[in-house]
Amino acid sequence: MPTYRAVVEYDGTDFCGLQFQPEVRTVAAELERVLSALFVETVKISAAGRTDAGVHASGQVVSFRTGRAFPEGRLALALNGNLPHDASVRDVAVVPDGFSARFDAEARTYEYRIINRPMPSALDRRFAHHVHRAFDVALARRASAALLGEHDFVALCAILPARGGTVRQIHAIDVDRTGDRIVVRISGSGFLHRMVRITVGTLVEIATGRRDPGDIPRILASKDRKQAGYTAPACGLSLIGVRYPGFDSEQAGSQPPRP
Repeated sequence: MPTYRAVVEYDGTDFCGLQFQPEVRTVAAELERVLSALFVETVKISAAGRTDAGVHASGQVVSFRTGRAFPEGRLALALNGNLPHDASVRDVAVVPDGFSARFDAEARTYEYRIINRPMPSALDRRFAHHVHRAFDVALARRASAALLGEHDFVALCAILPARGGTVRQIHAIDVDRTGDRIVVRISGSGFLHRMVRITVGTLVEIATGRRDPGDIPRILASKDRKQAGYTAPACGLSLIGVRYPGFDSEQAGSQPPRP
């Protein structure tokens, strides 16, 4: 039974999240529908990140096992020929048995996009959060340094995990600005429910002068969700890449074909 790894990209606006839910449209349901038709058997996927409704991805990774083989070089083309317009597959590979997109991931990277100007953007409304107040990038950078390393992030969690604790490790966090576009990029071992969006909402409040720049350590120590900032809208968040030993989905399928 071959095991496959696929890198998936989707516009999450019209999906009710990644994870399968009966009677609603999800990314997993669309992938499993097409895979099951192509392999002529029921196929279930495992994903690196369970993105919420409205959250996007350019580097989501899924894995699945099948009882049949499919020409590896043609599988991505076959999937994209049957998936809806707001989901696509960037890369497919056969991987060793036992590989899990979820459990074998070493790090996940998200980006959160903000439009910072007085008036909103009609073109970016599906993919960025509009913040009309002046945003001080230096303040956000300074505050975000307190998030680095291993901490109990329960204060930045919307719904507690059913299993396991709330300790996670943040490897890197950057806040960059180009014109009226701001991108918060955060990489870590894993993230709690809505942790990135609550983190961004807290940083927005700091950068716009509504919260003290040194507030992050106090929030983490409180272990109280009410002490953190608002949950930034789903539209600005994208899962950019997932890193495994010898493979990073952020780069997969991004090279132009050889002439």
